[in-house]
Amino acid sequence: MKEIGEALKEQRESIGITIEEAALDLKLKESQIEAIENGDKDAFPDVFYLKYFIRDYSKYLGLNYEDMIDEFNEFLFDYTSKISIEDIKKARKQVQVAKQQEEKRIASPYTVERRRNYTLPKWGIYVIIVLLLLGSFAIIINKVNVPDKKGTEENIIK
Repeated sequence: MKEIGEALKEQRESIGITIEEAALDLKLKESQIEAIENGDKDAFPDVFYLKYFIRDYSKYLGLNYEDMIDEFNEFLFDYTSKISIEDIKKARKQVQVAKQQEEKRIASPYTVERRRNYTLPKWGIYVIIVLLLLGSFAIIINKVNVPDKKGTEENIIK
């Protein structure tokens, strides 16, 4: 990775482009350009982003970007082949645990499961229905028993 960064830095300096200009033209942060040139892969959250940044930076500087990507892929292969089996098993286990936790939390890929704070028992629904019916019945009975105001006014006038 250091060799890639050094080649990019040498080309940038030979052309006379500053880090600020390169960052502005490539729409990257200056710290990202510096990290690439210093060979600091840990400054990037994902190696795939780094790969595309190297490709774009190589094109920008007029280098053969395919050769740079091939060199990066070789570096990546060497780096990943040094990972121990125990680390790989640990990472797989962490992924499985995360998936299990995710499955417990999400009912579907589009909605998040909501926990109910209160559940109404079945008999509670029946009580509410009966109360609504009784209330409706009371309102109907009350309207039927109310005397007509027009009739009472006519009787008073006569």
